[in-house]
Amino acid sequence: MSPEPTPSQTIGPFFHDALLDRYYSELVSLDHPEGIRIEGTVYDGAGEIVTDAMVEIWQANRAGRYNHPADDRSSLSLDEDFSGFGRSGTDAGGAFSFLTLKPGPVPGPGGEVQAPHVMVSVFARGLLKRLVTRIYFPDEQEANAIDPVLSSIEDQELQRTLIARDEGDALRFDIHLQGEGQTAFFEF
Repeated sequence: MSPEPTPSQTIGPFFHDALLDRYYSELVSLDHPEGIRIEGTVYDGAGEIVTDAMVEIWQANRAGRYNHPADDRSSLSLDEDFSGFGRSGTDAGGAFSFLTLKPGPVPGPGGEVQAPHVMVSVFARGLLKRLVTRIYFPDEQEANAIDPVLSSIEDQELQRTLIARDEGDALRFDIHLQGEGQTAFFEF
């Protein structure tokens, strides 16, 4: 007799009941002069929308410093009012959104400077572990070209899945969990 799965064994549609009771998708106020909106839709391998996923972001502030004790670079300003963490569930249309700031460049592996980016974790039904990816900015072509992480992806089409599209009033970043146009994910 095999044991019944429990929530610790598989991720189910628990996000809206347990993890999304607070509004974390606005990292800055709606009237912040440097605020940017990042919007997207989560799709499964068949191209269908995922209505019960959760997307989390973690990022540095405008100066490139994380609001975390491990980031002790005192030469960079720390905005105590900007946590750098966000969480959004997908709605009935599979959409998520964040209101945040564009981060500054941060140090990467071996001390190389990384292009401004937002780290993303995706949780959804059927995933035993979160998926980890990044959002890079379309107006940072020069920095993106030399970013050590983005440059490590040899397939140009796969690389493009990590660069948001500018749609005027928002940056668009769709997440394809599998299949055609699958987003590049990183082992973590």
